[in-house]
Parts: sequence; structure tokens; C-alpha cells
Amino acid sequence: MERILGARKRIALVAHDHKKDELLHWVITNKEKLAAHTLFATGTTGTILEQALQLPIQKLLSGPLGGDQQIGAMIAEDKLDILIFFWDPMEAQPHDPDVKALLRLSATYNLPVACNAATADFMFAAPFMIQEYKALQTDYSTYLKRKLPEGSI
Repeated sequence: MERILGARKRIALVAHDHKKDELLHWVITNKEKLAAHTLFATGTTGTILEQALQLPIQKLLSGPLGGDQQIGAMIAEDKLDILIFFWDPMEAQPHDPDVKALLRLSATYNLPVACNAATADFMFAAPFMIQEYKALQTDYSTYLKRKLPEGSI
């Protein structure tokens, strides 16, 4: 199985509070490249980035208020191609389980993820950023068709 990522990527931009300035600097540096794609962001991050970039960004809820789950749903529904998520490894977040779920979904659906500026730079330097890409998908049909134990809800 494969999933086609078009030449115009659907990119989610997310940052924890202590990483918002780092993400802001990165997006300003990469404004021209980002302008070629469709952008999404969680609440506060989206507002900050939209003002700085003067580019349209579809803003979702704030991460702790459900924005992480909205991005997760977009991944599962094949409505997102790339996740740029500058998360803070030094500070526990009240929504850490949501963050872990988001990263798990990204791995499950073979979605490219950058968790820091260096990785995002490498990703955006790749020729696949401006051309179609076929992402291999694991076939989970056996899992979905498995027989559930008696008495399961």
C-alpha cells in the first residue's frame, strides 16, 4: 500500500511554549518554501506564525485543548502530509499523552516528522518537498479483521 503526498504538501506546525520562538525563527527563515504549501497550526502557535509570515494558516484548537487530537485525526484521515513539531524535551506537558499519541500516529502512517530545526532543514532541502512522493503504508487489514475475544466490548 502507498499514500501519495502531492507536490503541494499539507503541513502542520506545532510548538510547545518554550519552543515557539525557535519555530518562529525557523518559519521566517523558510517563509518562501512554506508559501508553496498548505499550512495548519495549533491555536497560539498558528496566530503567532500567521502574523509573522503574512501567509494563511488554518488554525486549530490550542494543543492542550484538543489541537493535538485534531492533528492526529488529520493524520489518520490522510489530510496531513508533514508534521513540524518543535516539542520541549526538558519540560513535562500536561498533555504529554496527547503528544505521545500524535507521534505514534505519525509513525503508524509513515508521516514525515521534524522535531527540531535541523531535521526540518534537512526535510525541506529534500527534493520530495516540491514533488510528489509515494509513502509506503503498512497494511493493517489483518489487525482490523482480527477476531476479538468472547465478551469483548
